[in-house]
Parts: sequence; structure tokens; C-alpha cells
Amino acid sequence: MLNRIVLFDMDGTLTESRKPFNMTILGESLFKLSHHADIGIITGSDLNYLQEQMAVFLNQSSCRYKTYLLPCNGTKLLWPPKTADDNHTLLHNKSMREELGTPCYHKVLQELILSQVDMMLEGIPLTGHFINCRGPLINWSPVGRNATVSEREEFIRIDKERNLRPRVLDELKAMLAQKEMLQHLTIKLGGDTSFDIYPKGWDKTYGLQHFKGWDTWFVGDRCGPTGNDYEIYEACKPQSFISESPEMTRDIIENQLIPMLRRDNVE
Repeated sequence: MLNRIVLFDMDGTLTESRKPFNMTILGESLFKLSHHADIGIITGSDLNYLQEQMAVFLNQSSCRYKTYLLPCNGTKLLWPPKTADDNHTLLHNKSMREELGTPCYHKVLQELILSQVDMMLEGIPLTGHFINCRGPLINWSPVGRNATVSEREEFIRIDKERNLRPRVLDELKAMLAQKEMLQHLTIKLGGDTSFDIYPKGWDKTYGLQHFKGWDTWFVGDRCGPTGNDYEIYEACKPQSFISESPEMTRDIIENQLIPMLRRDNVE
């Protein structure tokens, strides 16, 4: 029998955006799923955010022994622990600076700083920690990673009313194209408030190479062309699903994934 894994996006799929995992909503469903397949959490967030939001699941659920962690779109891979005293083990880690070269990497940062100055003219809330260099990718959050819940909500309101991030996404791509840098980069909307920038080919399909020969499913929320789940959603069809919330993810697990996996076992 082939090894099988269900890969889940985190924000908006397993958790509300930037909020802790709720065992009451998804704990039992993921436990039942783990009897039929391994679990992977693939996210644009870095390991610290993944561990922070998924702490109760990774520390208290027996699923931890069957759960692979794939932060930064899977350009980092952590293997499941084998005993209660073990932690997840880092087996793979890429560097955007090494991939692009330091001069190109610095130019990207310069363009983001200039874009941040332009974004300030939009009257959005401003907090701090606008650019997060995660190793394999750069996350740019115009409102700042230090934003409170109310500040995030205010930014999201402005973003939707003015079509702000899609417009800025096009402007940023145009600027990088003029400097002959866009050919090396992918830029996507990340979550509700940010942008993810990384080398070509380092979208979430990168994570699939860790499971070559496996039967793979995917569940995510940002599956449109500008979203950071788009490429992996397309690559895993027809075994991919769009979710809009942890509750919807639970329904997908209970009503589609588990029956499908049970049927495959019988066949």
C-alpha cells in the first residue's frame, strides 16, 4: 500500500488567521483521519508561528507522531517525533539569500521598503515588524506583524474597500520586472494582511518533493491564482479541497476525506 498524507494549510484552514488551533473544532476529526493517513501542515509561516498556533495539537494530541511540519511553503521540513520525549526534527532547510545571491536579495528588500513608504500614504494602521526574513522567503506585512486584532481588522477593512493588496501586488511586480528581478521571484498574497516573496518554484508545490511516491491530498483556503495555495491546490487535483474555515475543514475531513480513504482501503 502506498504511503498516504493529507497536507493542510494552517491560517484559515486549521486555524483562524493568526489564532490558536481549537481542539474542540478539529481535534477529534484529525485524530480519526490519522488512522487512515499521515498529516502534514504546510504554511507560508515560519516554524515559530506554526508551533505557536498549533501548540496544543503538537504537544497534546497523539497525532503529533504522524504529523509532518512544512513551514515556509515546505522549504523547511520537520519529521515527526518517535517518543514522548522527542521533538520534531529539522531535515531540510533552504536559503533565499543563497538562492538569489546577496545583491539581488538586498534589492528585493529595498523595493519592499519603498513600497512600505507608499503604503503609509493609504492611512492604514502602522505597528511594527513590517518585513520578516524567514530564510527561504520574505513576508511583508504593511500593517506590521505587531498589529493587534483591532488593527488587523481595520487593515482588512481598508484592504477590501480599496482593493489595496491586489493593486499593490501588481505595482510591486511591475517595479521588480523593470529591474529584471521578477523572472527570479514569485509574489503572492499571504493570509489576510501580507505578501509572501520567494524564489521561483518555491511555492507550496516545493513541499510535495518530500513525499514522492506517496498518495497526497491537500486542503487550503487561498486557492485562487493570487493566493499562496493555488499551485499546490492545482497540483493535487482531484485530491484537493477548498476550505473557508476550521469548521469547513472538519466537514471536509468527516464527509469527504475519511470516507474516500476508507473506500480506498477496501478496494
